[in-house]
Amino acid sequence: MRVLSLLSCLAALLTVAAPAAGQTSNDWTTGLPRQDIKVKAWPGGKKVAVAFVLYVEVWGRGQGPNFRPDMTDRKPDLVDEAFRQYAINWGLPRVGRLFGEMKVPLSLALNAQFPEQQPVAWRELRGLVPSAPIVAHGLNNTTDLLPLSKGPEAQRAYIRQTIDMIEKSTGVRSTGWSSPSVYPNADTYAATASEGIVYSLDGMDSDVLSRLGSEPHPLWLVPYPPTVVDMGQYLSRFKEASDLERLWTDYVSELVREARADPARDATVVAIGIHPFVVGTPSGAAALRRVLTTLQQQDLVWLTDPEAIIKATGVQ
Repeated sequence: MRVLSLLSCLAALLTVAAPAAGQTSNDWTTGLPRQDIKVKAWPGGKKVAVAFVLYVEVWGRGQGPNFRPDMTDRKPDLVDEAFRQYAINWGLPRVGRLFGEMKVPLSLALNAQFPEQQPVAWRELRGLVPSAPIVAHGLNNTTDLLPLSKGPEAQRAYIRQTIDMIEKSTGVRSTGWSSPSVYPNADTYAATASEGIVYSLDGMDSDVLSRLGSEPHPLWLVPYPPTVVDMGQYLSRFKEASDLERLWTDYVSELVREARADPARDATVVAIGIHPFVVGTPSGAAALRRVLTTLQQQDLVWLTDPEAIIKATGVQ
């Protein structure tokens, strides 16, 4: 029995095959060489890696997303201010508790100004998910975005400031990047790599990991499709959390079906962006809980985080 158990363990370890070099092409955004990283399977023979990324953001009074656009001319606009503040005070800890209770990995995409402006909320959230990787998400999400019109050096300085501020507040030197307000340009990718960023969530056009031929080192692009991000679906397309429950379940389940139908198919990745406005409400958390329960029951799904995904490839 012990021999069989040992053989089973060895088989599980060997399911993560040495990644094969995919076809190299020029990235359509940057013009840099870009290569898909072909992985046979993730740890334990899983075929679909799913990483949930919680966005922890600040905007400033009178700034940020609006639940009732018809009220934005009011001074003060208490409805929309309450919408944003509820997400910080109640939504973030609710999501943190949910992932902690369900023992599902979570990553935090953090605005650098958040820990200083919202120290109580930050301490509570970090206490709930103390080991969650921190993805640098710019300074804030409205008034201090990437200086796209000022050239690569200005972007490098902004990225460096973001990373330094996060490290000072949290003790973590971020190696991941997600551009604030989902607004990078072609220079952003090389600028992040130059400042020590290892992986980016700005790559939104794939089902598999890829590496961008940036200098001084390649930049990992972790698939972050815009169609699965809750915020755009909620505010722009008027989808409720129950709609997102079906979207997320169907999205991942179809990747699983494809993998089962073709075992030789490359292992896939999807990073799902979530926001406390949507999944931080009681009804939103209930929908997300059902999603996580369903995904935990999928034998080919690996619930993980971007750093673990990259580490599992074995590529340096």
